[in-house]
Amino acid sequence: MPSVVGLLEQHELAARRRVDGLREEADRIQAELAAAEQEWQEWAIARRRVGTVLAPDGGSIADEEAVPGPRDADVRSAPRKAAKPKSQVPVWREGLAWSVLSVDYQRILEALADRHRLHQGPLTCQELAVMFGMDVVPAKVEALRSKAKLLVARGWLAEPAPGRFTLAAGVSGPGGAS
Repeated sequence: MPSVVGLLEQHELAARRRVDGLREEADRIQAELAAAEQEWQEWAIARRRVGTVLAPDGGSIADEEAVPGPRDADVRSAPRKAAKPKSQVPVWREGLAWSVLSVDYQRILEALADRHRLHQGPLTCQELAVMFGMDVVPAKVEALRSKAKLLVARGWLAEPAPGRFTLAAGVSGPGGAS
């Protein structure tokens, strides 16, 4: 007859194996989700660019000020005015100042720049919400995640692990200098 302790150990082992299996599946799904989100963002960017090109004004950029640096058909310089709350997030490039971003995006970059300066690791959106004094509720956290993902897609941030954000290589202080 098996001992009670032996039976408990068997059940514990089975439960641990189930947890390990579910963790592996969750990691796989998280990686697949990150890849799907990236593809979705790329299609959304492509659609916006085609919409800009097909716009009645022909996608003119004559009213935008040029910034010295690499000239790329996909990378346009942003106007040197203060960012509006609903402004677009331009693709990051050397020398582009944080002032082209809205205040919300600048706050995210500042928090991650502080972490970088202190040699601390990446942050999750929940941690950002706490730092900003926000209620850590799904709507607020998802709003931050959406902003962080857009900053990743545009080259301002990096996502070394799913849901963990840090400054992208080359991006540093508020002036945009590296």
